[in-house]
Amino acid sequence: MYFCYIDESGTPLIPGNTSHYVLAGISIPIRYWKLCDKHIFKIKQKYGLENSEIHAGWIMRKYLEQSKIAGFDVLNYSQRRHEVEKIRNTELLRLQKSHNHKLYKQTLKNYKQTKDYIHLTLSERIKFIQEISDDFGKWTFARIFAECIDKIHFDPSRMNQSIDEQAFEQVISRFEKYLQIVSKSTNDKELYGALIHDNNETVSRKLTNLMKQFLYHGTLWTRIDKIIETPLFVNSELTGLVQIADLCSYSLRRFFENGETDLIDRIKSRFDRKDNKYVGVRHFTNSSCPCFICKHIC
Repeated sequence: MYFCYIDESGTPLIPGNTSHYVLAGISIPIRYWKLCDKHIFKIKQKYGLENSEIHAGWIMRKYLEQSKIAGFDVLNYSQRRHEVEKIRNTELLRLQKSHNHKLYKQTLKNYKQTKDYIHLTLSERIKFIQEISDDFGKWTFARIFAECIDKIHFDPSRMNQSIDEQAFEQVISRFEKYLQIVSKSTNDKELYGALIHDNNETVSRKLTNLMKQFLYHGTLWTRIDKIIETPLFVNSELTGLVQIADLCSYSLRRFFENGETDLIDRIKSRFDRKDNKYVGVRHFTNSSCPCFICKHIC
């Protein structure tokens, strides 16, 4: 039995505030689940994040409050947290009095999403993400399946699908093909897989209905014989391997949008391959794209 943990990075909306939308799935045999979870927990614990979610997009940002605190680097975790919260609470009170409700609401959201990480400097947060990425890169039993869509080159009318629907169909098809190959190579006709997706209320019903169609009619690329059931939607805060899928989708999007290679170099060994060609990860863009994924895609 295999689980495929799925999460996204960027927005599927056109134009939205990102040029790319990435959906990534992380496949592991279920017998390795506890081992993987222990690895994640151990690294989190090292940074005081054992009860926190890995949300790479929020972790890797600069927190301006930290630059306003003298000697922030030499404070202990508790002192750092206290000093940052003091500045943030002062700012929220100021915004409340200004009656700028839109800015207050956005600032409150930013603070809520980053509150678990404010005891770490930016360099410590980067090191944390790098350590998680390095550890995942060594999981030889894991595979990454991802659809990375450059929205400039996506025409919904011609594709007859929305961006997130195409991405989901592609990831599902590749996971299914992988299961078929493993089943055949191990002579295990009873080998199956299941999907575990970050719980997004805006798409859960749509993806459930889409998966029902795939189960009965197949995708454009393959019959679905090995994936059972519709996706199981879970709270990513409580599911470490969905958080790894978040990290992978973030790393891919930052590579395509900003040319950042540090994280993707740490995880690319887990891209599903055949004959040294990438079959698990695709960059949907123009035919002249020079990126290493487009050059080595099957």
